[in-house]
Amino acid sequence: MRPLLGVCGAVIVLGIFSSVLHSLVIPRPTRSGFTRVVQRLVHWPFQLVADRLPTAEAKDRMLAPMAPLAIVVTLISWLASFMVGYALLEAAVSRLGITEALVESGSSLFTLGFAGGNRVTLNAIDFCAAATGPIVIGLQVGYLPALYGAYQRRETEVTLLQARAGGPPWGPEILARYAQVELVDNLTELFRNWERWSAGVSESHTTYPILIHFRSPKATRNWLIALLSVLDAAALRLSFNPSQPDAEVRMALRAGFVCLREIADIEGIPYDRDPHPDDALRLGYEDFLRGVERMAAQGYPMERTPEEAWPHFRGWRVNYEALAYRLARDIEAVPAPWSGTRRTAVSIRTPLTPVDRRPAG
Repeated sequence: MRPLLGVCGAVIVLGIFSSVLHSLVIPRPTRSGFTRVVQRLVHWPFQLVADRLPTAEAKDRMLAPMAPLAIVVTLISWLASFMVGYALLEAAVSRLGITEALVESGSSLFTLGFAGGNRVTLNAIDFCAAATGPIVIGLQVGYLPALYGAYQRRETEVTLLQARAGGPPWGPEILARYAQVELVDNLTELFRNWERWSAGVSESHTTYPILIHFRSPKATRNWLIALLSVLDAAALRLSFNPSQPDAEVRMALRAGFVCLREIADIEGIPYDRDPHPDDALRLGYEDFLRGVERMAAQGYPMERTPEEAWPHFRGWRVNYEALAYRLARDIEAVPAPWSGTRRTAVSIRTPLTPVDRRPAG
């Protein structure tokens, strides 16, 4: 039995070391199967309760602590697995029983020092366990500033978008508000900023996938819905204004749906890598017209009629609609217009265009 215990212990220790390296050290999109299982187990009870809540705000409050708690549970799971793995190794090279071996490995892993063996092989395992605990905890502590720094950079641009798109954000509302304050010519700056934002989110959310589930400070804001609204605004701009400069608009669209695809790859979500412009959309033409009416009501300039613009808009949106809808459902994003359905029926929130009031004099 003891050689078998040693093999099992070595497999556990090496497997958890691999999980720590993939999650905290390797700066590229790699995800540990162990970490994925732990995070899903943490997510399940939160989602179970959230599915039974009646409003989007209540669901958001319920799901908000899920991702931070998953980080803590992952660290505890790593340490517990290391303790079991080292205990099996110590039981394999000594006469200790399983209980005594767990006490020995726990004493070493957490550097408590209240237990000690009298064999060279046992001491060697104790030294390894004693080094493992501080290393793993230190890596996790160093990981948090990088994680929350990426979260803050993401949320800064999402918060800035609220004045431009309302809450929750919506593509037609962006163009309507820019038209209302006569800043349509400044749309290129918005799209340039969101091209860079998409690149940053693509890098951070594939390196640290737990960020996908980190929620915004307010229930009406969400990183995915913000990105979707900017992509829709870009698609509308290209569809209705073919004579306007389009380099920044096209680059923002490209960066946005590439970001969604890379996140889908890390999440294991299948998608069509080369959709046809004539493929059907889940967004209906009547919903499209309601968005166009919002733009027209604020005087947004249109070079094409809605009938002429619809095929072009559909050709752009087919690149990102399915992925955006799937991710919005998975993370229970705020139910905004043009963002698909959620796990349970909730009312869609449509942003209100502010009234442009001016003094009588």
